[in-house]
Amino acid sequence: MDARNVLFLFSAVLLTLLTLSILSSPPSHKAELLDCAPHSSLCHRHASNNRKRPAFLQTPTKYIRRRHSAAVPHHPLDPLTVTEIHRVKEIIQNHHLFINKAYALHSVVLQEPEKQAVLRWRNGNPLPPRKAAIVARVGGATLVLTADVGSGEVVRHETGRPSGYPTMTVEDMTSATWAPLASAEFNRTVVARGVDLADLACLPLSTGWFGKNEENRRLVKVQCYTTEGTANFYMRPIEGLTVVVDLDTHEILEITEKGRDIPIPNAANTDYRFTAQNSYQRLVNPISLEQPKGPSFTVEDNHLVKWANWEFHLKPDPRAGVIISRAMVRDPWTGEMRNVMYKGLTSELFVPYMDPTDAWYFKTYMDAGEYGFGLQAMPLDPLNDCPRNAYYMDGVFAAADGTPYVRSSMVCVFESYAGDIAWRHAESPITGMEIREVRPKVTLVVRMAASVANYDYIVDWEFQTDGLIRIKVGLSGILMVKGSTYSNTNQVNNEEDLYGTLLSENVIGVIHDHFITFYLDMDVDCANNSFVKVNLQREYASPAESPRMSYLKAVRKVAKTEKDAQVKINLHDPSEFHIVNPTKKTRVGNPVGYKLVPSGTAANLLDPNDPPQQRGAFTNNQIWVTPYNTSEQWAGGAFVSQSHGDDTLQVWSNRDRSIEKKDIVVWYTLGFHHVPCQEDFPIMPTVSSSFDLKPVNFFESNPILNIPPNFENDLPVCKADASA
Repeated sequence: MDARNVLFLFSAVLLTLLTLSILSSPPSHKAELLDCAPHSSLCHRHASNNRKRPAFLQTPTKYIRRRHSAAVPHHPLDPLTVTEIHRVKEIIQNHHLFINKAYALHSVVLQEPEKQAVLRWRNGNPLPPRKAAIVARVGGATLVLTADVGSGEVVRHETGRPSGYPTMTVEDMTSATWAPLASAEFNRTVVARGVDLADLACLPLSTGWFGKNEENRRLVKVQCYTTEGTANFYMRPIEGLTVVVDLDTHEILEITEKGRDIPIPNAANTDYRFTAQNSYQRLVNPISLEQPKGPSFTVEDNHLVKWANWEFHLKPDPRAGVIISRAMVRDPWTGEMRNVMYKGLTSELFVPYMDPTDAWYFKTYMDAGEYGFGLQAMPLDPLNDCPRNAYYMDGVFAAADGTPYVRSSMVCVFESYAGDIAWRHAESPITGMEIREVRPKVTLVVRMAASVANYDYIVDWEFQTDGLIRIKVGLSGILMVKGSTYSNTNQVNNEEDLYGTLLSENVIGVIHDHFITFYLDMDVDCANNSFVKVNLQREYASPAESPRMSYLKAVRKVAKTEKDAQVKINLHDPSEFHIVNPTKKTRVGNPVGYKLVPSGTAANLLDPNDPPQQRGAFTNNQIWVTPYNTSEQWAGGAFVSQSHGDDTLQVWSNRDRSIEKKDIVVWYTLGFHHVPCQEDFPIMPTVSSSFDLKPVNFFESNPILNIPPNFENDLPVCKADASA
């Protein structure tokens, strides 16, 4: 589900790009140089609606504007600052590979220091040399470089020539959607379909790879919609019209029109904006978590988060969205901060649509590698995306020409309490013991939301005081729909495959999948870890031993090599999946560890030889384990656009390297099958799934045994405002 990323109709703002943007800042702040993000999802003709919002929606932002021009790094993993990105731009402009040549920078991020250097570093020590990892396109070639921010030295790296191209830049996407307008044939076709060119909204859609036609040129396919009568133009496709564009030359290579007989769906009842509704219904009273003493977490030096018994480094990333590093939890008995995870991130998203027809077969998106999951992250809406007292973090990224820009309020951090229970026990009256002990569960949430054109992904990293980390993905936004001649299911021949569900007159929601693969560099009490599959097997008791016939036994098997750790979740073959440190034991002799608790286990059902699945082969299993390798971080490969599937997680894992007592990386894929329904129209209620990283013999006993319960005097008493 994921139409693609960015509609671009508007001209001047994005092509001037990157020093200034009007839309990315919270509404109560003026845009200001270098402190606002260029917006990657612009629509051109909608004037602002001046209808006054009801009083309960007049929500002041809590966002605190930061002067990024004065920022300096404090930690080895801190992202590049505005000043450092300016320095990288200067280095590139004066390097012989770039002088007097047209070029584009597709990625400029921190080249993280070697892992051991980061682990040795302590607050107050000098930082390791600051370097930038750069992916650039120059003269039709892709270059991978490292630039030393201090010395200016540039090192070029050989890539081994895997197939594929780098993540598209915002400028790529903008120029691609404008390119068709230079074609008289395209313009005539649009007008013939009854669409005014002034109402046109177009999307740059990645082509995937299906053979020779997608080789030796960077390509994108452009499909368009009409904005007439609604902001929700996704519900008004010009079905069957597809334009193939060369991203480097902007040449129109092909125009296909196979939808002349398909009407454009009506705009009625498609607009989801509050201001477009004739009325609203207040189903529940307003609710808010109030903290008179302030939140219990701190963010030191802009990126180091400390809360309760947790500490971790947090930074936005243009490809992954957010990166959690150096996650450590305090041992309640020794007071020691113990390592849990060195690095965690969203590695790739794979979104194949299940329609093999001409205008749809190629829609098999990889949002992180093709579009940049972080580049599509929009500013969060205070009080609605994140609660009161949330802390907001900006992303600092580089444009195609190297100019730094800021994506304001891209990440939020907040404490959450939903009435959940951390632990409890009440004793039965038959014991004569009057015991009722309950502890509330408060958690810390790190949240980002990426609006990848029509689809919205909400990614939460939730930390619990008992040592558990929950990673949750929510799916919302708008379906990618297909225009149809049908207005009622009674018109459809029973033998005809609609490839989806008729949602409204002339609108089909196409069946599709979402797979979100996470990279989890686990360092449980340091790096020498093993992956253990704990299989539950049925055992039989002899009649002489017990009246019982059968019981379950836990059988532990340590994965020796990568293929031992390729796991397809099977309901009828239940297992637990442990990451243990065999060199560290509890006082009773169990190896300390964490376990991955799966959920959202929809399996990929595509044929393994289908070209999209060759590229998305990292979804063939739900769990993989690989040895730590700095070049293996993106499950779909370093260069995903038009790749052939020759540099994926499956390719690496099939090398079958040793993973026992090694520095290992665990990969987990959350999966969703989506058969659209009418409740998804015109905008979808959020559906979520999650998985857990849970302590297993990591602590000597329950680590939150001694937390206190709530008492009435501890809690605020809120009174209704007299003006309410």
